[in-house]
Amino acid sequence: MDDPYINKILRERLGEKIDEFLIPAPVFELMQGEFLSIDLDAEQIKTRFPVLTEYQNPYRITQGGMVAAAVDNTIGPLSFLIAPFNVTRRLEMKYSRPITQDIKYIVVEAKVKARQGRKLTFTATVRDEDGILLARGQAFHWIVEDQESETRLESGSKSDLE
Repeated sequence: MDDPYINKILRERLGEKIDEFLIPAPVFELMQGEFLSIDLDAEQIKTRFPVLTEYQNPYRITQGGMVAAAVDNTIGPLSFLIAPFNVTRRLEMKYSRPITQDIKYIVVEAKVKARQGRKLTFTATVRDEDGILLARGQAFHWIVEDQESETRLESGSKSDLE
């Protein structure tokens, strides 16, 4: 991972187990994501993704699923850094404006909204380079118990969360 601060956090958090994970996630690299900032005390993160022609729908605007993927690729690393092994249960998106090719990149800011037992709620905003709101997202994650996560990682088996 290019960001030395995030790299340091990951090394402290995962220790020798860091090699068991794909960091950065291949999908983050595929989307050419970039970490702009992270504040673990405030439990928030900011990323940037270029607006690529390959992500356009027939109307010549970025497909909503790609915007949702950018949100998921921002919330995911934050969840990885602030909580035990957890998975996305639901991701909700609300789109405000189309993302056209005249927008060079989108900036996604995500933060923890709530923690309740094994449940985590995150919110995210998607803005253009001028700060104009394009979309909002909300994700609900489930913290998997340590024993469940060890079994899942070792066997690749599906959990009862699906």
